Amino acid sequence: MNRRRTPRSASAEDLLSTLQHLTARARQEVQLHQARVELAQALQRDMLPATLPSFPGLRTAARYAPARDGLDIGGDWYDGFLLPDGALGLAIGDVQGHDVEAAAFMGQIRIAMRAIASSTSDPGEVMGRTNDLIMSMNSTLFATCSFLRLDPRSRELRSARAGHVASVWATADGHSGVTADAGGLPLGIEPHQHYPVARRDLDVTGSFVLLTDGVIEGPSLTIDDGLDRIRRLVSSHATADAEDLADQVLKAAALTGHEDDAAVLVLRHDAAAGPA
Repeated sequence: MNRRRTPRSASAEDLLSTLQHLTARARQEVQLHQARVELAQALQRDMLPATLPSFPGLRTAARYAPARDGLDIGGDWYDGFLLPDGALGLAIGDVQGHDVEAAAFMGQIRIAMRAIASSTSDPGEVMGRTNDLIMSMNSTLFATCSFLRLDPRSRELRSARAGHVASVWATADGHSGVTADAGGLPLGIEPHQHYPVARRDLDVTGSFVLLTDGVIEGPSLTIDDGLDRIRRLVSSHATADAEDLADQVLKAAALTGHEDDAAVLVLRHDAAAGPA
C-alpha cells in the first residue's frame, strides 16, 4: 500500500526567501504606481492654465485639488480663454477615469474645445463638434463637461452642458440658485449629439460658480445636498473677491470626505454699466 508523502515543511530559510521576494515585488509595484501618479500630476499641472482672463467688472478665479490619497489624480480640469471676437470662453470638466490616461485625455479635450470655440459662437455646436472629435479617437474614456461663452459687453452668458453637474449662482440682492439647464450626453459616448444652449444675463452684481462632483459629493453627501450647501456658501459670499470665493468653495469640498479630485471655476461679475 502506497502512502502519500507528506510535503516537506518549509524551512525558515524558505519562508524568509519567499517573504523577501514578495516584498521586493510589492516595492517595485508601489514605485511603478508612484511614478504614474507623479507623471499624471505633472501632466495635470502643466495642462491647466496658469492664468485666466478678466475684464473690467468681470473677474475669474479657479482652483484644483488632487484626491487626498493621490490615487485619483488626472480627471478634473478647468479652462478660461479669450475668443477671436473678444468673448470669454470658460470650461470645466471631469474625465471618468484617472491616472496618466485620464490626464492625457483631459488635455486632448481642452485643446479640441479651444480650437473649435474659436470658429463658432454657438456653445452647443462647440460641445457637439468636440464630442464628434473625441468619438473619432476611439478612446474608451468619456468626460462630462460644461462650456460657457460670455460677451463682456452685453453680459450675455450662453452655456451648454454634457452630462456635467449643475452650476451655482448668487447675486448681491439676495437671490441664489442651482442651474437647471437641459444638457446632453457626456463627451465620448455617442456621436452626433445635440446640446441645448441656455442663456442668462449677468447684469446684477454676483457670482457664477462652476464645479466638478468632487466639490459636492462624498460618501455621506449626495450631489443635491452638496449643491445646496455650495449655493448657500456662494450666496453668503456673492460679492466676495473671485479668488477668495474660489478658496472658500474648495475648502468646502474638503468637508465632503471625497476621494476624487476637485475643480472650481468662479466668475465674479459687477452690475452692468448703464448707457453712456
